[in-house]
Amino acid sequence: MDTTFTQWVPPGFAEWLPWTQATTLAVSTLVQEDVPTIGAALLAVTGVISWQTGWLGCFLGIWLGDALLYLTARGIGRPLLDSKLARRFVSSDSVKRSEAWFESRGSWLLVTSRFVPGTRLPTYLAAGFLRLPFGRFLAITGVTVMFWTAAIFSLIHCFGASIGAAVKGRGNTVWVGLIIVVGLVVLIRILLRAVSGFSWNRIRASATRWTRWEFWPAWLFYAPVVLRYIQLSIRHRGFTVPCAANPSIHHGGMVGESKIATLQDLHRTSPDFTAEGWLIPAGGLVDQQSALAQLRARHSVELPFILKPDIGQRGVGVKLIRSDAEATACLETSPTALVLQRYVPGPFEAGVFYYRFPDQARGAIFAITEKVFPMLTGDGVHTVEELIWQDERARCMAAKYLERFEKRRDEVLAADEQLRLVEAGNHAQGCIFLDGHRLATPELTARIDEISRRIDGFFIGRYDVRYSSEEELKAGRGFQILELNGAAAEATNIYDARNTLVSAYRTLFRQWSLVFAIGAANRARGHRPSSPGSLWRTWRETSRQIAAYPSAD
Repeated sequence: MDTTFTQWVPPGFAEWLPWTQATTLAVSTLVQEDVPTIGAALLAVTGVISWQTGWLGCFLGIWLGDALLYLTARGIGRPLLDSKLARRFVSSDSVKRSEAWFESRGSWLLVTSRFVPGTRLPTYLAAGFLRLPFGRFLAITGVTVMFWTAAIFSLIHCFGASIGAAVKGRGNTVWVGLIIVVGLVVLIRILLRAVSGFSWNRIRASATRWTRWEFWPAWLFYAPVVLRYIQLSIRHRGFTVPCAANPSIHHGGMVGESKIATLQDLHRTSPDFTAEGWLIPAGGLVDQQSALAQLRARHSVELPFILKPDIGQRGVGVKLIRSDAEATACLETSPTALVLQRYVPGPFEAGVFYYRFPDQARGAIFAITEKVFPMLTGDGVHTVEELIWQDERARCMAAKYLERFEKRRDEVLAADEQLRLVEAGNHAQGCIFLDGHRLATPELTARIDEISRRIDGFFIGRYDVRYSSEEELKAGRGFQILELNGAAAEATNIYDARNTLVSAYRTLFRQWSLVFAIGAANRARGHRPSSPGSLWRTWRETSRQIAAYPSAD
């Protein structure tokens, strides 16, 4: 052991130092496994600790952490699963089937989860929930942890000489070592993900997504929009000024607004242009089934119909129900409040973004989006999955489409047979958006303005409508409003692939300028914006709910 490290150790303590080091490493692995393991291997390379001490500490700590996950799930989680409340949602038969399935396949899952990122935690918890024998769990995890830590130590040992020289040659070894550790952790995780999910189709799809800005991740695409929002907040002296843009909508339609509330307002004031909807309150499966049956009987709602969360965004959780079995399945996975809505076949859909300043008698259409529902056309040879990967645009949304058609992946569509890939008219769900400014006729503008002025306290937002023909829509008739979104709605015509990134930002910047200006005008009239704390709490609660919604159709 390096004497420079032990020269400060009090007499009589040196013999306990290896055990102290091992214990420290073991405890640190309970917080994060990879960094302490790689760090221990690096310390062994530089001679600060022995190889035996580093490996033993990491091995025991990781193995103990795995056991604690199992015991937590079995000791706390399983009693909750067996409770009367849980039995309302999960039958004892389904639990028994899950136990039998895990009994036959659990060992292999435990082995593979050690080496596949993101699968370890759910697999270990499932082992506890489903009562895999503890002895078998310890044996399998012990062997896999032994190989895992040995592999990391061996890797560091192979390249350790150069690493050790680099670290020792620096004055501040702690920071140099930290950078090396973090770099190695990132590299190992990237390599594992590449190996576990290697697919030329996925690589090609990923490359295509990066070349088309409409598929960029939200954190990247909306960064300039966030900066614009901050700039407007400073100019208008209020971060939540947009919450006053629509005083009649919760938070102005920024987050957490009720779909049924706006639908009821629309149906009361413009029934001829609104697709009827009714609320199914949150509750147990039996109560929601009863409420659904009563609403269908009372209002003569036939199949197919729509079920969607009352509070939601980006089309998440929207389901087209074609049978009673599908309705039951939807209710089982959506214990939240739902909206039952008549299905409007269209077959066309558009998003109409409208605005009006409070001191103006008439409003205007800011943008129109034509929504195109992508189709797969069969050839009698290729499967649904193969057709998705072959389509240049569909492959960009392959993950979403393959999740949606999980049970039909291997189905071969007959020649010229078509499969509609999405029902929800939302870009995030895979719908194609085109700029529809040519539809903005004076007749349509007058109709949308008339409908909007009938809703007290509404000034800016987007109508999602379905219509039977372009001529009818341009004439301001023949359409049905599916829902109305408030201040946070987007002028989705920006996602037309023919638009440039600059033009998209120009549209969004102008849109948010309108939202802030209308909010400020309403604030001057006495409408108080929501507090930042209230808006934050609503956003957190809404995000928590949406995370539990099923995938959309």
